This record gives sequence, C-alpha cells and structure tokens, in this order.
Amino acid sequence: MTAPEQAAVLVDPDEHRGGTGTARFVLRKVVEAAVSILLVIVLFFFLFRLLPGDPVATMVRERPTGPKQLAELREQLGVDKPVLVQFGQYLGGLLHGDLGTSYLVRGRPVADMIAERLWPTILLVGSATVLAVVLGLWLGTRAAWRRDSAFDRTQTGIALTLWSVPQFWLGLILLVATNGLFPSRGMHSPDAAPDVFSQTLDVLHHLALPCVTLLAVFYAQYMLIMRSSLLGEMNADYLTTARAKGLRDDLVRRRHAVPNALLPTATLVFMQFGMVVSGAVSVEAVFSWPGLGQLTYDALHGPDLPVLQGVFVVLAGAVVLMNLLAELLYRVLDPRVRTS
Repeated sequence: MTAPEQAAVLVDPDEHRGGTGTARFVLRKVVEAAVSILLVIVLFFFLFRLLPGDPVATMVRERPTGPKQLAELREQLGVDKPVLVQFGQYLGGLLHGDLGTSYLVRGRPVADMIAERLWPTILLVGSATVLAVVLGLWLGTRAAWRRDSAFDRTQTGIALTLWSVPQFWLGLILLVATNGLFPSRGMHSPDAAPDVFSQTLDVLHHLALPCVTLLAVFYAQYMLIMRSSLLGEMNADYLTTARAKGLRDDLVRRRHAVPNALLPTATLVFMQFGMVVSGAVSVEAVFSWPGLGQLTYDALHGPDLPVLQGVFVVLAGAVVLMNLLAELLYRVLDPRVRTS
C-alpha cells in the first residue's frame, strides 16, 4: 500500500465532514450577520430622513441668518444633495470607519462622541446584566426545583410583573419612592472629592437607581427562562438514573439538571446583551445618565442625523454580534446541534 493510500485510510471521513460542516456553518452565520448590519444601515439612513425638523434651522435658531447663509450651510453639510448621493457618501465613509460629523456640535466627529459615551453605557448595562444573570439563574433554579411551592408562585408572580413593566415607568417610580436618597441626574457630583476612592463611591451612588431599574426588569426574564428550562429537564431519564445511583437531590440538581438547563439561558444572555444596550436608552434618559441612550435622546431634538445614524449602527452592530456569538456558543455547548 502506498503512502497516499495509507494516509487516506487514516483520515476519518466523519471528522473531516464535521470540520467542513462547522466551517460552513460559521461562514454562513458571518455572512448573515454582515447582511443584517447592511440592511440596518440602509433602513435607518432613509428612515431618519423622514424625521420632522430641519437640522440646519436648528443650528442657526439663536442667531439671525439670511437665505444665502442657510444655502451655504446646507452645502457645507451636504444636505442639499439628492438623498441617494448622500447615502453613497455615507456608505463610503462607513467603509473607511468614518461615521460623519455632528450637525449640532460643529466639527465634532460622531465616532469621538460615541466613544466618549460608550463607557458609561457599558458600566450601566454590564453591571445590571451581571447582577441580573446571577440573581435570575439562582432564583429560577430554586423556583423550578420547588415547583408549585409558595416560593415558586411568589417569585414567578414577581418576575412576571417586573418583566411586563416599562423600564422608564419603573425608573420614575424608583425616583419617587427613594425621595432623594440617591442622585437623580448624571454620573458625577460637582462637589465630590478628587481622590479615586471618593470618585468611585460617587459614581456607584449615581449608578444605583438606573442599575436597579435595569436589574429588576432583566433578572425577571432570566429567572423565567431558567425556571422553564429546568422544568423541562426534571423528568429526564438521566436524572432518574442519577437518583437511582444514590446521589443526593442537591447533587442531582447541581451536577446534572442545571448544566443542561443552562444551554438556552447561556445563549439568551448573549442575545439579550445587545438588546439591553439598546434598551437602556429610556433609562438613561430618565436618569440623565451620560451614555449612548442620553446621546440618542439629545440628538433626536435636532435632529442630529449623523449622530443618530452612528449610534444606531453601533447598537445594531452590538445586537447582531451578540446574536452571532449566541448561535456559535450554542453549537459549541450542545453536541446535538454540532451533529445536525
């Protein structure tokens, strides 16, 4: 037998086929993600052109301006050109990483404005998401394992109520209920001491209410999903086998039931993280938190079209990226998906 024939015998055709299938799956999902982002860019570019208001008139509303000056300003901003020409220029700038220049903050690149507001949003959303995941998974596991108990009914009722509450309304209720115990605006106090420890405490003090608002809504979703997923595993044969081997009920839950029930919840965390970033817009507006949500709220008053387009490209990119990671993660965690 020749060397090539020996090599052909040693190659596992199933393994080769599985590797090719995985690569094809990843490539298909990446292409779908790129197409989704492109469609979002096209949709929001033309949708924002339908917003009421004239950005040029907004820019000069505090000073007298003649028709000739208005025409020159429109030419400088490029809004006097046909919409398709504007879209072509915008798309060309995006391919080079240029999100444009703000109309209302003259000469300020949109990318710089978004980068400046990105950290506060990540701090708010990241803190709320981590706490929501931990609390939701723990309560969901306990509620499912004690199905139909008073604990289960109470926690499920609370979660359903919080999940159905609008975020901005819950934020307003918390503002009224705390009655000045926590700051209601911004991220920093002007009279805070300049040392790092005092600044950190000041930020955490401002973070408390918006974080609790997001936490209350999103922990409920994770709790209900985890409860439902674990209930689906309760009567599985492998749990019966584990109990028959003499394992304690606590070990059966922690070592066997919970890891399998985590599959849909883990992917949901990734998928929802992008949605949480976009969903924080209303909460940031209520608490004047200086993040992307507040930037979007301010840009709508212009309307500052380049800022709106840039923010929504970033938010849509976060949603699409997290959905892509969720699908890839699910394929890694669940062998049944890999073999399909």
